[in-house]
Amino acid sequence: MELRSVEELMDLLHACRTRSDPGGGDPFDPHEHALRTAALLRRSRPADKELQVAGLVHGIGRLLAPGDLDGQADEAADAVRPLLGERVSRLVRLHPSARRYLAPRRGPRAHPAPAPSRREAPMTSAEAAAFEREPLADDAVALRQADEAAKAAGMEGGVLEDWRTVLEMLASRQVPLGAAD
Repeated sequence: MELRSVEELMDLLHACRTRSDPGGGDPFDPHEHALRTAALLRRSRPADKELQVAGLVHGIGRLLAPGDLDGQADEAADAVRPLLGERVSRLVRLHPSARRYLAPRRGPRAHPAPAPSRREAPMTSAEAAAFEREPLADDAVALRQADEAAKAAGMEGGVLEDWRTVLEMLASRQVPLGAAD
């Protein structure tokens, strides 16, 4: 699926409401989580609209590929690329890598978790070194850290409609396929 309009994206983000955590954990509202992540990035990086929007859309893969945990980030990245551009797409695609990069740096979990899957396993030293060479590594880490912080209960993320202007601005920068010919 490729998103071709801000309206399509807004509809998809609205559809994320009240979906449950696919891991079977605590009740999880991906819609609220996306808003909180984007709001945290807006506070920490007010000039970086692409990073903020990556925080807003990073979880849409749950709807696009619900049974494919390993492919959700790629599915989301592919969906947003035509509408929001390469950088937003790349940040969404790097989200699982940033999770793995930060895994050994995290503190102990509040509750025991099963052994990590490949997508959750900490990076090897060689993988971490390769990730650090990625031009967007620092931004991907900031996105991942905001994602984690957005899980805090009681944080207000605002409303989706507040993001429409930013989404439209980013979408207006993209060259439609075939227009550069």
